[in-house]
Amino acid sequence: MDSDAIAKDSTELKLTELLKEVTVDHSHQFSKLVDDTVSAIKTSIDKIPNDFKVTADLASRFVTDIGADKVEFKFKKPAFVKIGGSCSIQSLAKPEVNVDLIIRLPKECFHEKDYLNYRYHAKRCLYLCLVKKYLEKSPSIDRVEWSTLQNEARKPLLVVYPAAKLVEVPGFFVRIIPSAKAIFSTAKLNLKRNNIHNLSNGTSLQATPKYNSSILEDMFIEDAEFINNYYLGWKELKEALILLKVWARQRSSIYVHDCLNGFLISVILAYLASKQHISNSMKATEIIRITLNFIATSELWSRGLYFPKEGQSNITKEQRMQLKESFPVVICHPSGGFNLAFRMSRIGFTRLQNEATLTLRCMEKCRDCGFEEVFMTKIDYAVKYDYCMRINLKGKKEVFASGFCLDDECWRSYEDKIHGILSKGLNDRAQFIQVTWRNTHCQWSVDDGLSVLDKVPLFVGFSVSSLEKAFRMVDIGPNAESKEEALEFRKFWGEKADLRRFKDGRIAESTVWESEQWARHLVLKRIIDHVLSRHLSLSKENIVVVVDQLDFSLLHGAGDPISYSGSLLGAFDVLSKRLRLIEDLPLKVSSVQPLDSAFRFTSVFPPEPHLLANEKNESLRLNKLVPSCIQPLEVMIQLEGSGNWPMDEIAIEKTKCSFLIQIGVSLQKMWGMTCTATEDNVDVLMSGYLFRLKILHERGLSLLNKEIGSDQAKRIPSADKKLFIHSQHANMINGLQSRYPIFGPVVRLAKRWAASHLFSACLLEEAVELLVAYLFLNPLPYDVPCSRITGFLRFLRLLSHYDWTFSPLVVDINHDLSPSDEKEINDNFLLKRKGQGENGQSVGPAMFLATVYDKESEAWTGLSPSGMELKRLVAYARSSANLLAKLTFQEEIGPYRWEEHMLQKDTPASVSNPFCCLKI
Repeated sequence: MDSDAIAKDSTELKLTELLKEVTVDHSHQFSKLVDDTVSAIKTSIDKIPNDFKVTADLASRFVTDIGADKVEFKFKKPAFVKIGGSCSIQSLAKPEVNVDLIIRLPKECFHEKDYLNYRYHAKRCLYLCLVKKYLEKSPSIDRVEWSTLQNEARKPLLVVYPAAKLVEVPGFFVRIIPSAKAIFSTAKLNLKRNNIHNLSNGTSLQATPKYNSSILEDMFIEDAEFINNYYLGWKELKEALILLKVWARQRSSIYVHDCLNGFLISVILAYLASKQHISNSMKATEIIRITLNFIATSELWSRGLYFPKEGQSNITKEQRMQLKESFPVVICHPSGGFNLAFRMSRIGFTRLQNEATLTLRCMEKCRDCGFEEVFMTKIDYAVKYDYCMRINLKGKKEVFASGFCLDDECWRSYEDKIHGILSKGLNDRAQFIQVTWRNTHCQWSVDDGLSVLDKVPLFVGFSVSSLEKAFRMVDIGPNAESKEEALEFRKFWGEKADLRRFKDGRIAESTVWESEQWARHLVLKRIIDHVLSRHLSLSKENIVVVVDQLDFSLLHGAGDPISYSGSLLGAFDVLSKRLRLIEDLPLKVSSVQPLDSAFRFTSVFPPEPHLLANEKNESLRLNKLVPSCIQPLEVMIQLEGSGNWPMDEIAIEKTKCSFLIQIGVSLQKMWGMTCTATEDNVDVLMSGYLFRLKILHERGLSLLNKEIGSDQAKRIPSADKKLFIHSQHANMINGLQSRYPIFGPVVRLAKRWAASHLFSACLLEEAVELLVAYLFLNPLPYDVPCSRITGFLRFLRLLSHYDWTFSPLVVDINHDLSPSDEKEINDNFLLKRKGQGENGQSVGPAMFLATVYDKESEAWTGLSPSGMELKRLVAYARSSANLLAKLTFQEEIGPYRWEEHMLQKDTPASVSNPFCCLKI
């Protein structure tokens, strides 16, 4: 059996186990729990007296806020009660197990024109208020809470928790969802009609397609047979639906009110079945792949998805035109007049297509067809987007100045407004922008009305298109000749707009965001602060952009010492040229390679130029205290080839020592440089830095390159072997840093985190660099990180979630590893894991990091971390990741802060405070 077939079988086995884990068993106990809860609800409703007069007093604030009038009615018992949703087709998916109970509102409670001016929504709410009062009296019901339908505050629903509990389904509840079947004429809810008469704009009335669709949704919510019929007796389709629910729930960016939900997933699958895109002969995995490919690439989305009418002609051209003009995404109900996807925005659909594309790439490129990345990896906002921000709008009356509910709710309109401002302000810097206000997810009651729904901050996440564009300091606007465009530009940017002449002679409007090199990641924050403050009159305290909260851990004094890297590299270039110019050596210097992490921008605190580390010793008057120590920076030298090197190991080392002494003498003689020689290296002081020179023996190099037998390679001096591995590592990391400029800051944060918890001794800095490199080389199921905090969070998640016991972590920076190399690495890993020590512990590295130059994970993790140290690392990383994600969404409260000191370091108690020692 080939490897592809084995991987396929392994994936099928994992999916089978996952389905067992998430599928709800409709056992006798579960069915009894559902039936008893539904029976208790029906009994409570039956106790409500007929003709009970219902007035606005039951929810006066709600009725007032939505602007409804004439809402009194006499109570009548529901015309119909039935279980709907996923439970009706046995496709419930854990962990959120709930049953939808649909109650049909009686027509007698409504007047013919109650579809106008939110009267229906008000009566719907008042009906539920009365039901809730009687449900709370039932001994079979634990509690009753308010929720909403797809985050739509004008459509509340009841959540009923039964008193009886079942271990298999903890947290089980029933959602009571009203339906309005046949209460109104669908013609009155035509998408081109206006049904909110206070929206008149002088002479004409604006159409209210979303308001009309909100009522139509309740009118058609019972009619699910056109979907459910496809699932009857089709096991694989149900399995695909459950797995796609798991996939979507893991992705916060798409499982949201303006994008996807479980119902829409079932609709899309039913549509594919109706068009014979999927068949009974397919496995669940094939159905999933076809569905994702359809979402990502199908051209049908531009025209809309239309279910055929049963026994009738197709939907008319006029109906299609109305739907496409009113909504960006159309999935039409068989009736022809209702869009099942009326809440899905154009931006939300773009996010969905992007996520489907990434998932297909995971299935193609990742191990086990991407099982771990597709179904097991939680992709929340904090880890997906490069930049996240919170906007506090509590008490801001401008949000609902025109009313809480117009055609759409004011919160949805404000989402669109902020998205438009940010899109214009960030321009081509941002690739995706998501604006989400999950304001009805808090503890809310209709008794409080709608004005309290501003307590939860509005959330924005965006991914940058490229670092070059994101960190750009000048934005060029329209030419001065284009007066209207220039006026609009100035109106948008205000005092930041500036008319400038550019090098090419062009005179144009522009905005300039001057910044030091090390602080250019803050340019985006400054733009956001400016445009939101200007156009929404928000103070900067109410705009929290998660971008620089961890910068304190990398600063020294007033700035980031990485700013000295330019002078360091300049000094190294001078040294390199001088070494090559030395003539009085038996063998000339052929190459000079920097090894220290400061040269590859991954040192937490790169050295600052030292006042006394210069070429000539001069007596200086120092106006300030200077450090008494200086950090040496390793530099590797290679000499020209020669066959005259001795074969004895000790003699080789003595020869290298002689070369180093001669190099030091020559540097001092020719350029007056201060040099200090030892048996192993020579230290050179120049331009404020100390360079430590080491020689790599060329014969050892040839052996390591396997130009001669492996038995001889074992006789290579250990110093040469270490130096060669170090040089290989430095070369690869240098290359990666040049491809991904944000790599360096992420590594620095990761090293700083490890040091703050006293893990530096067991987790070497080269190991940290490889772990972060893995994130950039294998970003799926995300895009490559383009911000330091997002990259750091992914590092913590990798450390805490990776299966270190059963999987080697292979870092292939330059794609040098062949299939045979990968097999060798896997064999080495299995061999290490197979051996057991006397105490039962695994022999070999607990953290197996393999590279092209180290296939046995001996260089950086061969001895440490140990098994116990790795467990502590994982625990601390998990705690830090959870805190970091938490702080992205909420303000600093109590001990949960970005920078927090603890008296006790490296103790179990400090796990809850991951940045306890980061402060300098």
